[in-house]
Amino acid sequence: MLDHHVKYFLQYLVTERGLARNSVDSYASDLKHFLGYLEKHAVTLFADVTRETLLDYLGECREAGMESTTLARRLISLKLFFRFLHDEKLVREDVSALMDSPKLWHILPDFLSEQEVDAMLNIHAIRTDDPLELRNRAILELLYASGLRVSESVSVGVNAIDFDTEMIRVTGKGAKTRFVPVGKIALQTIRLYLAQARPALAKKNPRAPWLFLSRTGKKLNRERVWAMVRDTAVAAGITKNVHPHTLRHSFASHLLAHGADLRVIQEMLGHASIATTEVYTHVDQNRLTELHRKFHPRS
Repeated sequence: MLDHHVKYFLQYLVTERGLARNSVDSYASDLKHFLGYLEKHAVTLFADVTRETLLDYLGECREAGMESTTLARRLISLKLFFRFLHDEKLVREDVSALMDSPKLWHILPDFLSEQEVDAMLNIHAIRTDDPLELRNRAILELLYASGLRVSESVSVGVNAIDFDTEMIRVTGKGAKTRFVPVGKIALQTIRLYLAQARPALAKKNPRAPWLFLSRTGKKLNRERVWAMVRDTAVAAGITKNVHPHTLRHSFASHLLAHGADLRVIQEMLGHASIATTEVYTHVDQNRLTELHRKFHPRS
């Protein structure tokens, strides 16, 4: 069905818009890549695609080291395609209508200051009488403490954390397993969640293998985590476009700013290439300037 709609769109570009073959081939290539992403995440209907799905996809492209010009073209392709789907009444709404301008999609990731992260975390008080509130706090703590991708966080097993070694076992892209440290504060929150909140959430599904559960005991979907992170940022008074990838970027950026080795950050993030991790070096520019002015004899 997804492929059928894409073919219909490409035919429209030729017959109605009169685009050249090279332009049509470019759109076809972009949408083929996007279909691969949807297939990987078991999305079978364009009606199920949300704005968060598109942002997640573009964030993943950016994280993989995609050139900013290619990323901008991908965004344009998606916007044109979803506008077409909406105009043809194949979807109820154009989820790309409020997307940021391509000019705003740079290869360098957004990140939060440490104060902004604290503000977000403090929105969800550690309340043992509210399982969902405690679960959300535990998710936020883990996303920031270990830099997990949102898809990794919702798939974490209930037994994936070793509290003795303070490490979490994560299955990332390409089914590759890595072990990532977890901060003490995050561990404390997760312990409390496991003791005080998860049993209540697991009542309808006691054999659920996932660490984080929905209110009905099912596996959380990524869109729910996206919405929770976004809503938390708004409640914290943060005006940036915040999503789970933002916490991952902040994790890496803050580690680098405090002196962590880039190779170590690469390992924790699960990047195949150091070039992908090097995008975080922009964070230290102000710090480097300050140190240069302070210590260089001719600064």
